[in-house]
Amino acid sequence: MTMSSSLFITAIQNTINAHADEVAELDRAIGDGDHVVNLQRGLDALNAISDDLATMDWSAAFMKIGMTLMSTMGGASGSLFGTLFINMSKAAKEQDMNLAGFSAIFYQGVESVKQRGKADLGEKTMLDTLIPVANSLQKSVSNNDSLNTALDKLKLVAVQGMESTKDMIATKGRASFLGERAIGHIDAGARTSQLMIGAIADILITSSLQP
Repeated sequence: MTMSSSLFITAIQNTINAHADEVAELDRAIGDGDHVVNLQRGLDALNAISDDLATMDWSAAFMKIGMTLMSTMGGASGSLFGTLFINMSKAAKEQDMNLAGFSAIFYQGVESVKQRGKADLGEKTMLDTLIPVANSLQKSVSNNDSLNTALDKLKLVAVQGMESTKDMIATKGRASFLGERAIGHIDAGARTSQLMIGAIADILITSSLQP
C-alpha cells in the first residue's frame, strides 16, 4: 500500500469512537443496538494487522481487510463490509490505483454489497451513503476533477446520502418491522459509512497523496 494503513485505520477508529454514543443511540432506535460495538471490534482487528497490510499490494490488502471484517465483526454489517472489500480486491487486480481506477474498484465493491444485501438506494441502509459516493467518484472521473475536488464532492454527497435516510421507511433489517415509525431516524450504518469515508477523504486531502 502506498500510504501507511495505520493512518487510515487510526483516523477511522478515532472518528467512530468519537461518535460511538451517537451511533449507538441511532441503532437502538430502529436497529439491534450493536452496530457500533461490532464495527469497533472489526477496526480493532484491522489495527492489529496494520503492519501486515502495509506490506501488501492494494488487491491483497483489500482482501485481507474484507476477510478480517467478515470474521470479526459478525452480524449483517460484517458480512456487507467484508463483501465490499473482498470484491474491491478482485476489481483492484485489473485497475491502476489512481482516481479513475479507484472509482471503478469502489463501484464494483458497492455493486457487490447491493447484491449481497438485496438492497438499493432509498431503503434506509448504508447503501444510501455508499451508492452516492460511488456515483460521485464516477462523475469526478468524467469531469476530470482533481483528487481534492473529487474528495470534497464525495464528502458532501456522503453527508447528503446519510441524512436522506432520516425521512425513509426502512425495508431491510430489524428497522423494516417498524414501518413509518422508522421515519425520523438516521440509519446507523449510513452514518458510520459516512464517518469512515469522511475520515479517509480528510487524510488524502491533507496529505495531497493519491490513494
